[in-house]
Amino acid sequence: MNEPIHRAGFVNIIGNPNVGKSTLMNELVGEKISIITAKAQTTRHRIKGIVNGDDFQIVYSDLPGILTPAYKMQSKMMDFVQESLSDADVILYLIECGETKYNEDIIHTLQYIDIPTILIINKIDKATTEQVAAASIYWQTLLPKAEIVPISALMKVNIQHLMELIVQLLPECPPYFPKDDLTDRPLRFFVSEIIREKVLLLYQKEIPYSVEVVVDSFKEEENIINIGVTLYVERDTQKGIILGRQGAAIKQLGSEARKDIEAFLDKHIFLDISVKVLKDWRNNDAVMRRFGY
Repeated sequence: MNEPIHRAGFVNIIGNPNVGKSTLMNELVGEKISIITAKAQTTRHRIKGIVNGDDFQIVYSDLPGILTPAYKMQSKMMDFVQESLSDADVILYLIECGETKYNEDIIHTLQYIDIPTILIINKIDKATTEQVAAASIYWQTLLPKAEIVPISALMKVNIQHLMELIVQLLPECPPYFPKDDLTDRPLRFFVSEIIREKVLLLYQKEIPYSVEVVVDSFKEEENIINIGVTLYVERDTQKGIILGRQGAAIKQLGSEARKDIEAFLDKHIFLDISVKVLKDWRNNDAVMRRFGY
């Protein structure tokens, strides 16, 4: 009797900032793994989400948006993207309908690597049939080996077809992770990401990009989880903005983050947030290593 075929592999999602990578990742995984805001550079790390079926396991990676680095932290973010082009079993290259901007090095790599690539045209709910057709022709010329799939991640259009195609492209392989795993990241990481999402939503201009969130303590008791967090900023003026007048801004941040963390952990929490200045941390290699970059 033949053994049933099991497929498994790493599926990496790349693309320019704000094309919908995190929305797609969460839709494919069926859980909110990646934070989502309208700001560019929302995703800083490589975040894995695991989807299991009886005969397959897909390990998705949501990655930072492709950009030209302006400081060392962004260079580290682009290192994650470059790594993803060599360790994938399938690459999902996500673009917005009508988008023509691309990184020449990334496209050149995709043209020559022997890894199945799906070119996903996202946000088709905001485009005409003619615009989708024109986008397909444009990108097929750049990536002739890629399979092109138009979708709307937000409206859940064509997601099932995309899933089925991904599974077909996976190699025959046993699962890499236990079948009940959802991600390879610890709870602390998701707590820090929830807080960072609130920073992105509540503060303007450069402030969110200068903030790093570190969970210092995570102590589970019978009825509550006590969580201690430090927000690191680069300048004293940024600390003042984060705190707000008489602490009003950080109080709002803590209140909104606590609600989402409690929903995520399904338990009451006590959240203690402090703010510290760590000058020019985004260009400090030792500090960035400590922060996981």
